[in-house]
Amino acid sequence: MPKKATKPVAETHPGIARWVEAYGTVEFGYCRETRSAIRVLDEGGMVWSGRRSYKSFDDALADCDANLVRLLRDDYGDE
Repeated sequence: MPKKATKPVAETHPGIARWVEAYGTVEFGYCRETRSAIRVLDEGGMVWSGRRSYKSFDDALADCDANLVRLLRDDYGDE
């Protein structure tokens, strides 16, 4: 099977890349306590959590990235 060309995360998911570079962590995997498949955390704790499940991992990444772009812009003043 031919190898698929991949783009850097910073190009495909800039919000996620920026978050982990400068602000905190992103956790993937279902968590019973939060009832979410994705969690975004900073030093103070969870700042965003995703839905319980997604149709695909790509859908989960896209949701997380879109919300992080908004969060970075609106709450952190990071463009």
